Amino acid sequence: MSHPFLSSDFHIRWSELVAEAIEPDIRHGLELAKAAVEEICAQDVATATYESTFGALEDATEVLGHGWGRLNHLDSVANNEKQREGLNKMLPEVSDFYSSIALNERLWAVLKAVGESDAMADLDAVRKRHVEETLEDFRQSGADLPPAEKKRVAEIEAELSKLTQEYSEHVLDSTNAWELVVEDEEKLAGLPESAKAGALANAKAKGVATDEKPAWRFTLQFPSMYPVMQHVHDDGIRKQVWEGSAKVGGYGDYDNTPLVWKILALRQEKAEILGFGNFADLTLLRRMAKKGGEALGFVENLHDRIETAFHADLKQLENFKAAKTGGPVEMLEPWEVAYWSERQRQESYDLDDEVMRPYFPVDGVMAGMFEIASKLFRISIKQLETVFVEEGDAGGKVEVWHPEVSFYEIHDVKTGAHLGSFYADWHPRESKRGGAWMNSLHTGGPGEPHLGLIIGNMSPPVDGKTALLTHSEVETIFHEFGHLLHGMLSQVPVKSLSGTNVPWDFVELPSQIMENYCWDRESLDMFARHFETGEPIPQDLFDKMIAARNYMSATAFMRQLALGKLDLELHIHLEKYAGRNLDEVDREILADYRAQLKTDTPSMLRRFNHLFSNPTGYAAGYYSYKWAEVLDADAFTRFQKEGVLNSETGAAFREHILSKGNSAPADELYRRFMGRDPELEPLLVRSGLA
Repeated sequence: MSHPFLSSDFHIRWSELVAEAIEPDIRHGLELAKAAVEEICAQDVATATYESTFGALEDATEVLGHGWGRLNHLDSVANNEKQREGLNKMLPEVSDFYSSIALNERLWAVLKAVGESDAMADLDAVRKRHVEETLEDFRQSGADLPPAEKKRVAEIEAELSKLTQEYSEHVLDSTNAWELVVEDEEKLAGLPESAKAGALANAKAKGVATDEKPAWRFTLQFPSMYPVMQHVHDDGIRKQVWEGSAKVGGYGDYDNTPLVWKILALRQEKAEILGFGNFADLTLLRRMAKKGGEALGFVENLHDRIETAFHADLKQLENFKAAKTGGPVEMLEPWEVAYWSERQRQESYDLDDEVMRPYFPVDGVMAGMFEIASKLFRISIKQLETVFVEEGDAGGKVEVWHPEVSFYEIHDVKTGAHLGSFYADWHPRESKRGGAWMNSLHTGGPGEPHLGLIIGNMSPPVDGKTALLTHSEVETIFHEFGHLLHGMLSQVPVKSLSGTNVPWDFVELPSQIMENYCWDRESLDMFARHFETGEPIPQDLFDKMIAARNYMSATAFMRQLALGKLDLELHIHLEKYAGRNLDEVDREILADYRAQLKTDTPSMLRRFNHLFSNPTGYAAGYYSYKWAEVLDADAFTRFQKEGVLNSETGAAFREHILSKGNSAPADELYRRFMGRDPELEPLLVRSGLA
């Protein structure tokens, strides 16, 4: 019987991954995985080897992982009711199986005996680390617990999978449930023509506008809503969009409030069963920060360094609005902040995002980004022809899940080896969750290519014209491409130590270091070219862009710290907050981190997918973005010293960081590249906050 979700084909036949195949495929994958685990358990420990135990466990879940990964990917980019139903039906069984692995007493007995045997001394360094990491994974998951407590941990994992999936669906569904249709064009005064054209095209596509009777439809997808918040003069329109955004995950059948408390309570219970005081200490045990208190101290230290600048940003904005309106200096409304920030930025630096857009056509950005990566890391990237089919033959072309998706191959320049391939899907759809991310569909090994993807929700093309991006969106593309390179260029023989399978507070280093190439003149000239004339960004416009780089940087900096603080406080001190009003808790924790506004903003916790749409995800780990910014700002000083496009420096970064995955401790890999431990000062200097 054919099982399309489990197929070993490198080029996935997406048209065959239909809802009807979910249950039989995933159930078959489970059977194969269970049989493979049983084979490991049944062997004689006296004759067992690394290959028959730890190596075999690596392979045991690979087929199931392919099927489950493809299904969850489709759930995030091509969501539909039948598919969702199939996923949710299988979710408890799959979650139960994965959580049962570390709690399988027979399996643990075999792994522990082999892992602690003298034979392990003969392994190479990477396989020794694999043994050590696997044993720690099992211990941290409860392998040494008594039977009753093991059973409870498995129940918690299953419940967390169910609740976090429900949370994610509420965010998606409540986002899609909101719309604003404007029929009076005068109310859109100030909105850039590109955003207005997109809203008109959206309204026509939804059947709420025609050429004879135009209307403009706005959604809560970022490319639709944010230009409204930045540019529309009408306070009432901006207020409606803000109110819609603030309610995501927070009302009626979509209310995530009870789910937040349930998820937090289950995580805390799991941590206590495993002998930890809180979920943060459990989660960070093998990350660079080591303990929740250390991560919280990092956030609070940075907060204290920038607090004065943060309050100055807000006061300056209040004064600016008062000067422009002739009104009193007073607190702003939340729907006024982005608007007045943009007006002040344009006046202070004579820089408008819309003037920059023509220099960032999405295809040109991609091509230039590939050229930069090729020069730095000695790779070549080529696009393959793709086709979207709902059924039938693809005619030898690479199948994709949507007509907008493209597909690429990466090869090593020196050897010609096929290192990996990836899909790219950049524009928003109602069937696609918000945000941007990278993921792996297949982890290869030395001599075997990887397969991955990068996803975004960037400004879409309108009326068949080229999609033109904001500079911020360009940074996002470079960021996700950095993650992708970490996966594609990995050369680790053990798959579970490969690519982005590194400590969470190290995983953002490759992604964030790539963002630097969006600000350097030499690298910008390789991709920032006018979509009609091919001309690079004029020098005066570039100078304005650089001058404005740190505009209100303390505010952006503080927002990241606030999200990290909120995350860590709840996962360290849950007993102080559990069961209370979520908005009050948010205000209490972030009293010194939030801007003082006339109207209180509802808590982000109801729509914070990073923390609550996965059993772990970024939970107790959101601080990692700032932690990795410290690493990336520091590491980029080597590029600045030796040449930002210096291929020798790029080769060293590829060798010591991108190719190594988790084959050695993160701090050791960093020292191999920089020759020392990271320093905090370069980030503050780059942000204009030193």
